[in-house]
Amino acid sequence: MLLPWAAQAQAPRWPDRPLKLIVPFPPGGPVDATARILAQAMGPALGQQMVVENRSGAGGVLGIDALAKSAPDGLTLALGSAGAVAVNVSLVPNLPYDPRRDLAPVGMVTAVPSLLVVRPGLAARSLAELLAMARRQPGRVTFASTGPGGTPHLAAELLRLQAGLDLVHVAYRGAAPAITALLGEEVDMAFLDLPVLLPQVREGKLRPLGLAAAARSPALPEVPTMAEAGVAGVEVENWYALLAPARVPAERMATLAAALRAALAQPETAERYLASGARILGGAPEEAARFIAAETARWAEVVRRADIKVD
Repeated sequence: MLLPWAAQAQAPRWPDRPLKLIVPFPPGGPVDATARILAQAMGPALGQQMVVENRSGAGGVLGIDALAKSAPDGLTLALGSAGAVAVNVSLVPNLPYDPRRDLAPVGMVTAVPSLLVVRPGLAARSLAELLAMARRQPGRVTFASTGPGGTPHLAAELLRLQAGLDLVHVAYRGAAPAITALLGEEVDMAFLDLPVLLPQVREGKLRPLGLAAAARSPALPEVPTMAEAGVAGVEVENWYALLAPARVPAERMATLAAALRAALAQPETAERYLASGARILGGAPEEAARFIAAETARWAEVVRRADIKVD
């Protein structure tokens, strides 16, 4: 009679405390939006509230470093992006954490393509016109990014390499400030995640010129890919992974991974992500680790070719 009770008493029990989900970028940007959808779905799957905490700075370094140095109890997580997790390894000198040693992927979440847009007052109505303008005025056309080494920066650098342009980089602390700068005519162009740009594009406030993807997006089917618009080789997809600090006990990692799978499988969650132009990735922690390792190697080569430096 006591055996079932004993087995239940020894089973791992999730702590009766809220979880913290660190977002390494400011509120209002794509990482923040992705995280808040995930927190709303994943918290109930764990039976606890998941609280989003924005800790922006240094292209995502500050937030990811906070995760790496947090207690390995599974109660503090972070939503990492390609720039903060894969690119910074080869870009940031004296990175305060080693993603391979200090972080443990719970699983992949979503991926979104980058979209090239220009400010409303810019004369260029197509990618060809933008390229012609940049060639007539070398060093005059500016592009915004969410910080050095983020996918918006890398996408513009790929365009510069592929088209032989001289562009000026202007870094901001996240997507929301970059969009504000575009709307305020402070900068000429930017590659940003498709979901965060959809409202401005659909309202005619920003002009889309090309999607940095292999195929057009159902969210904006009228917008050509960069290759269709005239420049091949500019395919940049940002992805998001749910991360824990290293050395979280295996049973808690398994619980977190199961909760993530359950959250992504919810029809409402899937609908919200797909409506924004994202595609759901999912997968086991081991698959996420292999994916991130491959992306780290890929972006190391891009950083080398573009000779990207962080001051």
